[in-house]
Amino acid sequence: MRSSIGENISLAWDTVRNHRMRSALTMLGVFVGTATLMAIGSILTGLNNNIVGSIKGFGTNTIFVYKFQPGIRTHLTREERMRKPLSLHDIEEVEHTCTACTGFSVEIFQNWGPNNNIIRHGKHESHQMDFSGTTPAYPVVLSRDLAEGRYFTEAENLHSAPVVVLGNNIAKVLFPSGRVLNRSVILNGNIFRVIGVFAKPKSAGGGQADNQVKIPYYTFRKMLPTTREHFFAASTKPGQMATAIDQITESLRRTRGDKWNQPNSFGIATADSIIKQFHDITAQVAMVITVVASIGMLIGGVGVMNIMLVSVTERTREIGVRKAIGARRADIVQQFLSEAIVLTGAGGLLGILGGWLISLLIRVTIPSLPSAIPLWAVLIGFGFSVAIGLFFGMAPALKAAALDPIDALRYE
Repeated sequence: MRSSIGENISLAWDTVRNHRMRSALTMLGVFVGTATLMAIGSILTGLNNNIVGSIKGFGTNTIFVYKFQPGIRTHLTREERMRKPLSLHDIEEVEHTCTACTGFSVEIFQNWGPNNNIIRHGKHESHQMDFSGTTPAYPVVLSRDLAEGRYFTEAENLHSAPVVVLGNNIAKVLFPSGRVLNRSVILNGNIFRVIGVFAKPKSAGGGQADNQVKIPYYTFRKMLPTTREHFFAASTKPGQMATAIDQITESLRRTRGDKWNQPNSFGIATADSIIKQFHDITAQVAMVITVVASIGMLIGGVGVMNIMLVSVTERTREIGVRKAIGARRADIVQQFLSEAIVLTGAGGLLGILGGWLISLLIRVTIPSLPSAIPLWAVLIGFGFSVAIGLFFGMAPALKAAALDPIDALRYE
């Protein structure tokens, strides 16, 4: 008797229903592996949407320059650790020589690491902030919109005026009532007047942008005269990004005394290069997670093979009857492979559903992380679950097909 694929799948479902507990335990490894892959894939997608949206918010014609390579860093070389900070003189020289640039924003901030910054108004205060001093061009060069008020002027910067512009989150923490402009805040023991509030970032994330506390450059220098860490951004003319990078590089190498046979003592990046770097990192993480999830599926595959071997033993007489009335070896192999694939495929589908529920839970509990199940995770998860059934079901299927019909009919 020759069974079609549809009939074999129907028989496989009957077996699953007749042995619910055994089938559920068999699917467990595949379910966990697939659900893990879905959940991690959704988190990576959320992070990708978050980071890419935030970086693109700076503009596609913006160049970022720092003493290290801007972007995601895991470690620094000894040469990088010994680098001197960019100076205001370095940046001013770039402004004079970069003809392909249209604007510059200089930012000064404290060294990376823990700090004691605190901003308060009345009984409300915040320690979590992106605190720095900037030049008036900051919101223009870095495409930062203001929800209300204004940014400080060049005159306020040159006269070290005690004015501050707050991020959206900081403003809500300090002023729950909503009235912010021209109110006074105490920043590290100094009184400042709030003249503006940044708009909420357009990207789903932007937590750091929401926690900005920006004061004029020279006001910051007056408050913290020993601080020397500078970062600057430059906007470029359309189509002249490469020219601007060359001009900035040439100017900085000259002013910082970099010799011809030495690498740059600074880093230059663009929004596209930072996004590419992030994609490279997430691709590596996705590969590692896929391997880890695959290990869980392989363990599930061993369970499938054991259960299928038990099933072959239990159904020895049935196999003998089928072969006695004309079933070929290929028909027996197809029947047992279909059963194994149905088991692991069902586990994979349930894992996809479980991963989707986890992704939904993340979106509800962490709105700033727009998680979503990526197509690659669905295809890999389901494809691998089916492949597990095919691979680990082959040995039991071949064992069943090799049974002698006479011996199988006499089996008790």
